[in-house]
Amino acid sequence: MLNKLNDFLATLIAPAGNESRPEHTLQLATAVLLIEVMRSDAESTDAELATVVKILGERFHLSGTEVTQLTELGHQTARTTNDFQQFTSLINRELGMPEKVRIIEYMWQVAYADKRISAHEDHLMRKIAGLFYVSHGDYIAAKMRAKPADLA
Repeated sequence: MLNKLNDFLATLIAPAGNESRPEHTLQLATAVLLIEVMRSDAESTDAELATVVKILGERFHLSGTEVTQLTELGHQTARTTNDFQQFTSLINRELGMPEKVRIIEYMWQVAYADKRISAHEDHLMRKIAGLFYVSHGDYIAAKMRAKPADLA
């Protein structure tokens, strides 16, 4: 099964110049990063999952079935991946800085969904922001936009 998943990922996360299904690869890369925020603290909550589902549905204009499939594939991929390079390099290649900052904001929304930020979530957020080459100012601005008013 892992070989089939790896083969599937290899076709999705293709090198630059291969233009097949770029929107699907961006959807999967975004889903994996959001799910990884969920997985980074001690326990994943229903609030975090609901936030991931809402973000993916709104961001990519997906139906409920499509979001469910993307979320399931994102979970499988997150469990089997060793690093984020394949996802962040794809996003760096395909998206501009405003879109990358928006993904950081989405990630913060997932982290804040359970009303607390763990040290692991904070570390992951800094790591991904660095891999996206997001400035510290943009990183903090995204964090503040994502922070719920009741946590201020």
